Amino acid sequence: MFQELFNSLSVLFSFSKSLNTVSNNVANMNTPGFRGSDTFLENINGGLGSRVAGEGLRTQAGDLRQTGTPTDLAINGNGYFILRDTNGNLYYTRAGQFRFNDDGLLSDSVTGYNVMAIDQAGNLTTIDLDNYRTLDPKPTTSVDVVGNVNITAVVAPATPNSYTMPDMQVYDATGTVHTLSLKITDNRAVTPGSYLVTVTENGVAVATTPTSGEIRFDTTGSLQVGFNTLALGLTTGATTQSITLNFGTPGAITGGTSNRTGIPSSLAGHVVDGRPTLGVTGLSFDTQGILQLVYSSNETQQGPQIALASFANESSLELVGGRLISGGNIAQRTIGRPGEGVFGHIAGGSLELANVDLTQEFADMIIIQRGYQASSRVMTVSNEMIEQLYNSTRGG
Repeated sequence: MFQELFNSLSVLFSFSKSLNTVSNNVANMNTPGFRGSDTFLENINGGLGSRVAGEGLRTQAGDLRQTGTPTDLAINGNGYFILRDTNGNLYYTRAGQFRFNDDGLLSDSVTGYNVMAIDQAGNLTTIDLDNYRTLDPKPTTSVDVVGNVNITAVVAPATPNSYTMPDMQVYDATGTVHTLSLKITDNRAVTPGSYLVTVTENGVAVATTPTSGEIRFDTTGSLQVGFNTLALGLTTGATTQSITLNFGTPGAITGGTSNRTGIPSSLAGHVVDGRPTLGVTGLSFDTQGILQLVYSSNETQQGPQIALASFANESSLELVGGRLISGGNIAQRTIGRPGEGVFGHIAGGSLELANVDLTQEFADMIIIQRGYQASSRVMTVSNEMIEQLYNSTRGG
């Protein structure tokens, strides 16, 4: 009968531990990325009661919730985010609640550990926003000139008429803007279909090639071969930057034209390329976990790619601090990219909720409570039997 007391006592300890696991699951039901646990019991050989054999991590994914924060990430499928502390230790998590810290590094918002990316060689590296805060300037290399030139011709030696195009803004290699003024002068009294182009910046002439700055049109008003482009030599400090003025395709009417009936002079330059230094205006992560950066309406750039890890035996992992996971057999760990192989895709602007099911937890609590009550009753009955045995012996 004494053994029944010890058996019941061991069961009470086991159920108490099980209830502790349930209470921890319920307490973390709103912790992003939390993985619930289950307590496993085993029989003690020789009919000596039960004991806790260990805990198992629930590996099923939680529901995804949109947050609207671009650095909040969730994994839609298999895999864990990889975090690294200041000592180089690696941890794993499903809680993608990330932020860029004061040093510009993407880090976990709770622990401060750095989020790992994977480079082209498969090595783990940090995600440093400082490398992408600005986009280097690009010099202007080409300007398309479109529209019609309709200048009233005069007979030499009268002063020829001219048309001044709207000013154009181009960029040099340092991102400095230069405002160019273009003047189209009628030269048909000298050469049929000929116009001279004069380019100035702040009243100072800009060199052209050919130096005459001449363009020509045929009798239909279309550009002639060899007279449809000019090269500008824009002086920027000690260097000269070449910019091509493209007036259109010879024989076509899609670029510049001349003397179209009823169409007034409308030649205007459209800068094809070139930009100043641009600052990042927006960022996001795509489904492949690649950082996408936006600098303007037509300027974007790709950054690093999030790294993911998977384990052949996820049940060997252990929770650390509620949201971090450590342990696991490193030899069975696989590191890769989202959307490739066994790894799931990234859901940007979202978080994975805890995988705790309250219905299951309530059911487990009822089972634990009934088991605890039954074990307590066994202990009471055993105690009463022992007391009865003592009383019967005393009475003899």
